[in-house]
Amino acid sequence: MNQSPNQIRGGKASFAAGTDVISIKPHHFVDILTALGGGHMNPEPHPYGHALHRVTRQILDNRDIRLRIELGADDICRPCRHNVNGQCDDTIDTSFRPAAPKSKEAWNLLIDTRWCERLILRQGDTLTARQLCERIREHAGDITDIYREIPAARTAEKQTRLQQGIATFLQDHQKAGN
Repeated sequence: MNQSPNQIRGGKASFAAGTDVISIKPHHFVDILTALGGGHMNPEPHPYGHALHRVTRQILDNRDIRLRIELGADDICRPCRHNVNGQCDDTIDTSFRPAAPKSKEAWNLLIDTRWCERLILRQGDTLTARQLCERIREHAGDITDIYREIPAARTAEKQTRLQQGIATFLQDHQKAGN
């Protein structure tokens, strides 16, 4: 089977701007919506070299782009300097979340697994960005148990921005339906 570089798990393949399917971790999509809810429509390139800014732009430009759920290195991770042979070697600040794993890869897998359970998703499932956003709107509920290692006040703020981001993301769809 032929796979584009962005569909191959692991490695440092760069994000293919013209791809018809974006490989994405559930929490990365949630982070995009949360940033959108905080008014951040145009993220800037990050010093780590990941592709969050490019993937965000592609999703915001086409709400119906197809997304493939990925629990490993996704299209955001692939060009990151911390992606070493498909594994994240970065660590997280555990000072405010001491129960969280120090490994960013272990932390991401933990919260992505929780998101998958909540949203009834599995590795490899494919749906549009709009469909995933609608699913989050319908099933997210109270996210404190997904982010239980994070202080409740931070999670409450994330929840508010997530809800605002969902509304903003789906706004054009609601206008079109009226």
